[in-house]
Amino acid sequence: MPSDRRMFLSAGLGVTAAALASGLTTSAQAVDRPQLPGNVSLDPEVRAAAAHDFGRLIHRQPCGVLRPASAADIASLMRWAKGEGVKVAARGQGHSIYGRALVENGIVVDMGAMNSIRDIKADRVVVDAGVAWKDLLEATLAQGLTPPVLTNYLGLSIGGTIAAGGIGAASSRHGMQTDNVIALDVVTGEGNELSCSAAENPDLFNAVRAGLGQCGIVTRATLRLVRAPERIRRFQLFYRDFPSLAADQRRVLSEGRFDQLQGAILPDGNGGWRYQLDGAVAYGSSSAPDDGAVLSGLSDERGAAVIADLTYHEDALAFGKFENLLRSKGQWSNPQPWLLTFLRGSNAERVAGDILAGLTGDAVGPFGRIALYPLLTGAFHTPLVRLPAEDIVFVFNLIRIPASNDAATAERMVAENRTLFDRIREAGGVLYPVSAFAMSPFDWEIHFGSGWPQLREAKRRYDPEHLLAPGYNVF
Repeated sequence: MPSDRRMFLSAGLGVTAAALASGLTTSAQAVDRPQLPGNVSLDPEVRAAAAHDFGRLIHRQPCGVLRPASAADIASLMRWAKGEGVKVAARGQGHSIYGRALVENGIVVDMGAMNSIRDIKADRVVVDAGVAWKDLLEATLAQGLTPPVLTNYLGLSIGGTIAAGGIGAASSRHGMQTDNVIALDVVTGEGNELSCSAAENPDLFNAVRAGLGQCGIVTRATLRLVRAPERIRRFQLFYRDFPSLAADQRRVLSEGRFDQLQGAILPDGNGGWRYQLDGAVAYGSSSAPDDGAVLSGLSDERGAAVIADLTYHEDALAFGKFENLLRSKGQWSNPQPWLLTFLRGSNAERVAGDILAGLTGDAVGPFGRIALYPLLTGAFHTPLVRLPAEDIVFVFNLIRIPASNDAATAERMVAENRTLFDRIREAGGVLYPVSAFAMSPFDWEIHFGSGWPQLREAKRRYDPEHLLAPGYNVF
């Protein structure tokens, strides 16, 4: 191993930028190797900030952090990393929950500075990958437009959700956020800047969308837009038990009563659960929905129902109030050992019911919840998005927010996640790949199933040295 590379990989907090740059410059001159880009920060505080993520479960210390101003900066870094065998992880808003955007003794690419919204047209927008969905929505709503699918929490980056999928309350009608990507600009593990779409470099396009960052770093995206509704009428309905909730969820899904449909099982504060259906109808100011027709024949506890009328903008930002609550109580920075999965529609009630029977409210914490609701899968087309092969699947997510920063509690929850996932997978369920537990390369091969050969070949072609996104442990 060259002495300059060994120095870099073993660099401690005391190594100065000048010393590192000097060694790399000498090496580059000796073997005609690209020099490490000058805007890689070796500042201890910058590196420390990039050593953890939102999940607060995994800590990995990078040797440096690149804050690129352009795709060319990333391409230059990747060419250098290829020559040195250094791992690289892209970081958007840092909202991974199990170290997926972290790298030990490598380089983190902080995409935060690539945050321009470049071109808004009637049916599409061109946007840098570091832009947060909240900022994109503000820009498009100024022209009466919106992305078709928004995640509940809008503090995520465009590039981050494209790497995973991006699911939201409107996914039954519009699929994943990846299903609404028109084109991408990508820097590959080889350091090449490429554009891709369904017509141009389609193998890369299909490997980057929901490909967990394994084949390239997205630098820019062209996304589909639709006309934004003016208002949202939101219905929160409560049920006496899980079977009643699931039955009504299936009914309103099949009848298309709601433009958005979700649901949750929440701690009741006494060791038990409350069961909630959350549906929304979009409308214009001159055509308000008929509440009686929307709720006709449902078996909820009608006296407990909460009906709210909001602008589309207010509704889209509603999760921000919950974030502010958690921040005010100091819980936003606690460990977040979440488990996110999809259940087969044909056995969802049985599988979820069996798991619920063994859980209490302590399993998710006082502010946590179990998200549980059905989706129609007809609008899902991204090849690497994995779902049970049925027309209806159920989201089943343990949104765990522990009451304290206790490491032992978080560790126990992570271990329980693995046990529950094994049960879910055995029953035909599928992981949404941002969950808090370790996955082996063989686990990922099982996960991607028929899509595995496609991803493996794309990895061989676009990142043959296996430099990108090591936190997933896919290859």
